[in-house]
Amino acid sequence: MEFNAKRVDEANAVITSTVSADTVEKNIEKIAKQAAKTLDVQGFRKGKVPVAVVKQRYGSKLREDAESDALRAVLSDGLKELDIKNEDLVGEPGISKFDKKDDGSIEVEIKVACKPAVELGDYKALLPEVEEKKADAKEIDERIENIAKQSAPLEKIKRKRMVREGDFAVIDFEGFVDGVAFEGGKAEQYTLEIGSGSFIPGFEDQVIGMKYEEEKDVVVTFPAEYQSKDLAGKEATFKVKLHEIQEKAAPEINDDLAKKMLPGEEEATLDTLKEKIEEQLTAEAKGVYYRDELKPAYLDKLVSELNFALPAAVVDQEINFALNNKVRTMSEDEIKELQEDASKVEAIRDELKADAEKSVKATFIVDALAKAEGVEVNDQEVTQVIYYEAMQTGQNPQEVLKKYQEAGYLPAIKMSMIEDKVITKLLDEKLGK
Repeated sequence: MEFNAKRVDEANAVITSTVSADTVEKNIEKIAKQAAKTLDVQGFRKGKVPVAVVKQRYGSKLREDAESDALRAVLSDGLKELDIKNEDLVGEPGISKFDKKDDGSIEVEIKVACKPAVELGDYKALLPEVEEKKADAKEIDERIENIAKQSAPLEKIKRKRMVREGDFAVIDFEGFVDGVAFEGGKAEQYTLEIGSGSFIPGFEDQVIGMKYEEEKDVVVTFPAEYQSKDLAGKEATFKVKLHEIQEKAAPEINDDLAKKMLPGEEEATLDTLKEKIEEQLTAEAKGVYYRDELKPAYLDKLVSELNFALPAAVVDQEINFALNNKVRTMSEDEIKELQEDASKVEAIRDELKADAEKSVKATFIVDALAKAEGVEVNDQEVTQVIYYEAMQTGQNPQEVLKKYQEAGYLPAIKMSMIEDKVITKLLDEKLGK
């Protein structure tokens, strides 16, 4: 059997071989003998099926399995010769050639991608300068004032007037489509914040200007993407009656507010609350500063300074991902042009290649940084982040997690978390924290 295994570079290798017809036939014989011991074939006792019968009945499947075994043997021998361990592989090896010849032999070419050796060098010397972020007194006071406003109770306005933006209108309403009341379209003594956008577009605008005990027909159109298909895109008339107008009471900023906002601290004072708010605002400012400014600058510096080979298969995968995203933004005519002219697709792939290489390079650098710094993110941490974000947006956490699992997003989320964690650690050390 002709065989050759060579490294293209430290991240890529090619294994070529010519598998002889004799090798395939021997594999067929071996698989057929094994199958004869376990197959149930009518007219024969189990384990006593003649090999010839197995070959006759399952010939094409036996040949397919025999060729697969030969292919695995070529890969195994190639990896052994190249001294590449399974844990060093990136993704599945790609079969770039599988040509069956007239004499029964098969010419095979397998491309293998490996994890590159990333020499980080003095990576800490490349860190950008880090400024300390501090919340100022004005920001702290504004945040506390907003908290006080949100927690202030509602109270009936002191004098009767018309509804205006920002009011809380206490209303009765019932909705009709084509003169028929629909399910879920009725409520009494409902408190609606005008300007909140919580009702169908146009509803709140038409409540503005209503007076106490006034009754009015509010006509709106349900959005085309409305969750109830029976109502989506349809015009509805709501019979609305205004009972009263409420507004937020004047916010009280004192120790009682602090105790309300910090239920676990019985001795909390307004100064305690200010300290907590200062910590929160400082952490938020630092997070934005790190994420939007320092982290991209540091990664760009590492990508430009460090040189190592990239697995071609991973770069191709990244290009394909970017290409698919680009195609989603194209018109039907543009997509048709690509389908009719393959050279245009290749031209776009060439345009995307440089950014794809940078992205893949950054991923391997982050992985090397995490190992150097002993930073890890376990699966439970990933789940917790997904659950928290789902709850923040009012989604079912379990459903969101399942959707991400099925779409294969979890590894990317985990890598993003590792990236944030390791670079935050390095920047904090640079700052002296």
